[in-house]
Amino acid sequence: MLSVLLFTFLLALAAPALVAWVGRRAFWVLALGPASAAAYALAMTPRVTAGDFPTTEVPWVSGLHLSITLQLDTLAWFMLLVVGGVGALVLLYCSAYFARDAVGLGRFAAVLTAFAAAMVGLVVADDLLLLFVFWELTTVFSYLLIGHYADRKASRRAAMQAIVVTTAGGLAMLVGLIILGVVGDSWRVSELVANPPSGTAVTWAAVCLLAGAATKSALIPFHFWLPAAMAAPTPVSAYLHAAAMVKAGVYLVARFAPAFADLPVWRWLVLVLGGGTLLLGGYQALRQHDLKLVLAFGTVSQLGLIVLLLGLGSQELALAGLAMLGAHAMFKAALFLVVGAIDVATGTRDLRKLSGLWRTMPFTAVAGVLATASMIGFPPFAGYVAKEAALEGLWHDVTHGAGAVEWIALLAVVVGSALTVAYGLRFAWGAFGTKRRPGMAAAAAAGDTPARDAAADVAPATPVRRQPWLLVTPPLVLAVLGLAVALVPATGERLLAPYADRYPTGEPGHLTLWGGFTPVLAITVLVLLAGFVLFWQRARVEKAQDLLWSPRSAEVTYRRTMRRLDDLAADVTALTQRGSLPVYLGVILVVLAVAPGMVLASGLVSGHPQVELVLWDRPADAAVVAVVVVACVLAARARRRLKAVLLVGVAGYANATLFMLHGAPDLALTQVLCETITLVVMVLVLRRMPPYFTDRPLAASRWLRLAVGVVTGVVMMAFTVAAPLVRVADPISTLFPDEAYTWGGGKNIVNVTLVDIRAWDTVGEISVLLVAATGVASLIFLRQRSGEVLRLSRVDEVSRSDPHTRRVWLAAGSTLEPERRSVLFEVVTRVIFHAMIVFALFLLFSGHNAPGGGFAAGLVVGIAFAVRYLAGGRYELGEAAPINPGVLLGTGLFLSAGVGLATLVAGQEVLQSTIVDLHFPVLGEVHLVTSLFFDIGVMLVVVGLVLDLLRTLGAEIDRQDPRPAREREEVSA
Repeated sequence: MLSVLLFTFLLALAAPALVAWVGRRAFWVLALGPASAAAYALAMTPRVTAGDFPTTEVPWVSGLHLSITLQLDTLAWFMLLVVGGVGALVLLYCSAYFARDAVGLGRFAAVLTAFAAAMVGLVVADDLLLLFVFWELTTVFSYLLIGHYADRKASRRAAMQAIVVTTAGGLAMLVGLIILGVVGDSWRVSELVANPPSGTAVTWAAVCLLAGAATKSALIPFHFWLPAAMAAPTPVSAYLHAAAMVKAGVYLVARFAPAFADLPVWRWLVLVLGGGTLLLGGYQALRQHDLKLVLAFGTVSQLGLIVLLLGLGSQELALAGLAMLGAHAMFKAALFLVVGAIDVATGTRDLRKLSGLWRTMPFTAVAGVLATASMIGFPPFAGYVAKEAALEGLWHDVTHGAGAVEWIALLAVVVGSALTVAYGLRFAWGAFGTKRRPGMAAAAAAGDTPARDAAADVAPATPVRRQPWLLVTPPLVLAVLGLAVALVPATGERLLAPYADRYPTGEPGHLTLWGGFTPVLAITVLVLLAGFVLFWQRARVEKAQDLLWSPRSAEVTYRRTMRRLDDLAADVTALTQRGSLPVYLGVILVVLAVAPGMVLASGLVSGHPQVELVLWDRPADAAVVAVVVVACVLAARARRRLKAVLLVGVAGYANATLFMLHGAPDLALTQVLCETITLVVMVLVLRRMPPYFTDRPLAASRWLRLAVGVVTGVVMMAFTVAAPLVRVADPISTLFPDEAYTWGGGKNIVNVTLVDIRAWDTVGEISVLLVAATGVASLIFLRQRSGEVLRLSRVDEVSRSDPHTRRVWLAAGSTLEPERRSVLFEVVTRVIFHAMIVFALFLLFSGHNAPGGGFAAGLVVGIAFAVRYLAGGRYELGEAAPINPGVLLGTGLFLSAGVGLATLVAGQEVLQSTIVDLHFPVLGEVHLVTSLFFDIGVMLVVVGLVLDLLRTLGAEIDRQDPRPAREREEVSA
């Protein structure tokens, strides 16, 4: 299972490159991902039916009770067939649906394949938190797919609406999952379902689970997001909204119903959510003219039906619900694909404009009619078998002393099924039927016999374009499959019954094509007749709906709520965000000093903890602290910006001295390098700022600001003193020396901690560096960044002709204005640059056992590039580092994260180091630790960040400088 999951995700990563290479045919390769999942499920069928469920467990984050635990039981096996089989056909369909020059096709292919992988992980996850991880992945990927046409307002609005609603439900579901894990003392889904906990907390957990399912499966009152999501491409609708994403909520109900279906609150919520959605969706489908919207509201209706059947807790209904789930995936995916084919062939989905397609698109019409017959429950199709089983189960319950829930459910299913027949016939007639010309129907109704009998009464067939075979084959396969599986109902019952048997109540159900002359058969005939009458009188039904209540209150409420929320956010922002940095900092510092500061003060007053102050270990400490205090006071009083920056730098260098005095050379080195880079960046920023701070009078607030600063400083000093004294457990850092040497293979505890012991923290930190670089670039660049590096196009002609100037210290020094050049600076830069690079490599390779490491090495290289830029300008920076910073940033992060993935694939812990001792004849003994590659990645990220800052705050600001620059004409960007 894990291999199938990783294979599908890897295909998603490779999708953009595949599309760029082979175009639309890349979808044929990508279809192998979900197809492999379906093939794996088929191969495991004997084990699943025998009760020997395949299980995979890989420890992940034990402290959070999170593990990669996968199990293929009967429900997961069936869902894997649905997700994999339909997903493979939809991906094949995409290769014919999209134009060859479609914009963003590579991104779409990647996201759709990744969504398929997330759904595979969701249905086989047997860990509560892993289930939530895959649940949220489907939410994110569906947001990207629904908003694929980002240039359309409808797509953007639908995508935002979908992610807001489903994310809210996902958070509620997370609360329920955590409650179950804590109360049930297990994080395995299978264990909790087999031995469900009880109590008030568990009841609330069940409610939270249903809230998540309701938002994901578009149940009332959250049904409105699904029809709006029809703004997505049709393959997305066929997969997400028929077979996959909306089935995630159904799957959640099916997964936990055997454990919680006996709770009264569960049963009533399922009845209201499922039954109400069944009726509301069918009612609204009767008034739609867009074929996709007919199917969308029909999907809403049938999702309610499936949730109702799976959630009521009866074995008969569970079997019928699971059969209906599979039937719905087949016929509804087929119908959406049929609509896509019609849209491509005719350019419209409006059923009022379509006529005679049964003649011009015969194979598509066959697929559409077969799938519609299954949807309305017409024999002998899969939809009929499932619906008959549902009616049989409900009739059995109500005739054997069932309560009000079963009676209401039976009534809802009967009425909802009649509505399904009506809108199913509306769809088939609207898509393929031959219509009358506009106006002729009214004339015929008025008794105009010539108009009624004229041949011109029939509208001509809608012109169609030629269809690729891949637009016709996938829906035809799904439609025929819906007929084929119905012909062997005993096989379906044998495969699905083990899941239904896990329900606590009811009797075993049956799937059959013919149950004899029973009351259920009479109900079926009544449903079909009622649905046909509703379709026959569709004009009167539409008029009546126009006069009656229009059920759009949920969508209107959502939009009004979001509008009010935006207004509230704007008001709060206008009140609190006044544009004053001192006010922002003052509020933060006052809250810090007052809230935790008062708690700390009360503890100190009461004598807990006992405070014993040691002012300094040696007199040199006091001298360094005096330098820090003086520098900070002078920085606070400075009016020149550059003076203040330099004084803050003095305080930073003094702190580095304190580190050195207390035996922390690694920290001292890093502090010095960080202060140096910070000074360079600040100087670059100050070029675009006034030389002096504001001249507005600040005397009135000076004492207030001084008080805030003093109180904050005192509180932070108190925190520093009290924190070590209130420890109640041995610090974990006492284990670091042995861990670093034994498992990390190094003597430098600081570096081994960064690249091994706490490598996850480092991955997060370098990810933040990437975000920071992106943010700075987005603020500086006035136009889209091209990635082009500014370099010299050719050597100065004067330098070529004059033998005395042929040798230059810096290649691009001549591009600067004469008054900005310094011969001494250029000479020193030329001398120290390469030495700094070599020193950085020394720090990189020695950092595991001595002061240094990838972070320090990256800072040294960054300082070297900064010196080249300051000495020779932006073109000299291009000569020194002729590479795009984004390449370094991406490569560094990929290398660091790749080390973790490599160890995981090798069967070790994530980011676990491997020690290799080698012997070479010349070099001698070589001690190699795989975390060195992680350190190289950190170095590349730091170098990329510094280089990006120099390119944005330095080179790009130079380019934007409106002052005339006397640069030579032969120098180009």
